[in-house]
Amino acid sequence: MGVEIERKFLVSGIPEDLTKYKCRQIEQGYLNTNPVVRVRQDNDEFYLTYKGKGKMNREEYNLPLNEEAYKNLIKKADGNIITKKRYEIPDGKGYTVELDIFEGKFDGVVLAEVEFPNLEECNSYTAPDWFIKDVTNDKNYHNSRMSVMTEEDIKELINVSL
Repeated sequence: MGVEIERKFLVSGIPEDLTKYKCRQIEQGYLNTNPVVRVRQDNDEFYLTYKGKGKMNREEYNLPLNEEAYKNLIKKADGNIITKKRYEIPDGKGYTVELDIFEGKFDGVVLAEVEFPNLEECNSYTAPDWFIKDVTNDKNYHNSRMSVMTEEDIKELINVSL
């Protein structure tokens, strides 16, 4: 069991020369959204994840899967399958920005997430200048919500994100 403490932000642009940062290719689908039960391929690793209630601070359990189990479970996912490239960018303050550049249906959505070891650091975090809006508490930017969006909802999300 772990606790996930994170904030999410819209950004003003994508940093130049992303190739110098570690990049992970992620595909995920949701078997359930309340509670959140997700399957994810993260490069060559596969997981089943349970997330408790909450937006900024919540329980999270990751259970490893093999590729065969993942491929079987992703077929059972409801709604939209989410794919994205995740770049890990140091923010110069000791934290890592996980910059998610969405692909497929969500092409055009770019989110930055920063995880924290405790709520005090989370609440006192000063975001870099290229973060333009804190969307931590906006359910529309949670992947579990994105998984159940209609085509119209997706278009609106992309337009707001640009």
